[in-house]
Amino acid sequence: MTVTTISTKNADKKLEPESQPKLEVIAEIQPESEQEEKVISLEEFLVKPADRMEWVDGNLVEKTGMTFKHGLAQSKLSTYWRNYKDSSGQRGEVLTEVLCRTRKQGRRPDVAYITPELLPESGNFTAFSQSFPLIAEVASPEDSGEELFAKAQEYLESGCLEVWLLFPEARLIFVNAGQRWQLFNADEVVNTQTVLAGFSVAVSELLA
Repeated sequence: MTVTTISTKNADKKLEPESQPKLEVIAEIQPESEQEEKVISLEEFLVKPADRMEWVDGNLVEKTGMTFKHGLAQSKLSTYWRNYKDSSGQRGEVLTEVLCRTRKQGRRPDVAYITPELLPESGNFTAFSQSFPLIAEVASPEDSGEELFAKAQEYLESGCLEVWLLFPEARLIFVNAGQRWQLFNADEVVNTQTVLAGFSVAVSELLA
């Protein structure tokens, strides 16, 4: 849309044909709805990712909605996994919200474990080239259960061997090692199935 103003000096005088009002172009303003949004490819995002952002279906999506219970469960699980991989001599690294590439998206799992065999020789990376072998996602109040299970399936199709879904409010944990979902209630002990072998913790302790 072009905005113009009409110069009307001596407006009280009769205008002669040869002295028509001058049209001055002030600015050309594009309505917000017509402005083009900058599109970033997955490859570009993985090279220089924005903090706390995931790349989902071509859009940058910020990870939000973390509550006290969500943060506590994330912190506890990452600590338990880290302590166990050290005490059991399985080595590797435990990470929180580090970017990885799935077959479709750029994701930041709440907690992830990477085996020593998959650690890059450089010891550093911006985004892991596949899903981590062991991944946990903690549900926040605004998360859709259907979307979480779909995300878990996405991980399993992209190199992940085992996924945990934690629901702090309901005190439930679902585990899938590639075949079927197993449900662990508040009065049960949850354990790893294929990765970080031998780890176990009471659901009530993890989601207290």
